[in-house]
Amino acid sequence: MEMIIDGQYDPIVFFDVETTFPKPGQGRVLLEFGSISVCPRRLIELDSYSTLIRPDDPLFWDTFSDLSKGITREALTSAPFFSQVADTIHQILHGKIWAGHNIEEYDYAIIREAFDGIHRPAPEPRHMIDSLPLLKKWFGERAGDMKLSSCSIFWI
Repeated sequence: MEMIIDGQYDPIVFFDVETTFPKPGQGRVLLEFGSISVCPRRLIELDSYSTLIRPDDPLFWDTFSDLSKGITREALTSAPFFSQVADTIHQILHGKIWAGHNIEEYDYAIIREAFDGIHRPAPEPRHMIDSLPLLKKWFGERAGDMKLSSCSIFWI
């Protein structure tokens, strides 16, 4: 589905978030946001954005340990708070075509929670392209845990 506005094709925004693993009694904490905007017609990168996000809950630091994803305590303490990057993230996502793996159920929920946390309306997609339902349909149980890294073996 191509969307044309003013003679131009709308970019598709591929994005991903990284969070903590939920602990009993605690929700997930947004730690990183990254996106790439792509022209669907020419398949070229138009823009990209990536930022770590410093949690503003002081209790977070009592239980945080460096993650295997390469996010360290030191990196997070110098990162901006979500409220400082919310305008940029909103501008990147709002009204755009979103694409990613498990964005309908996971990433979108994290984005909404983060915006709720600062009492602002979350960005809304124009359309979503989520690879998870497609992979479930195509590969079913053969894909195991359905993480993108697990499913990538089918493309090699």
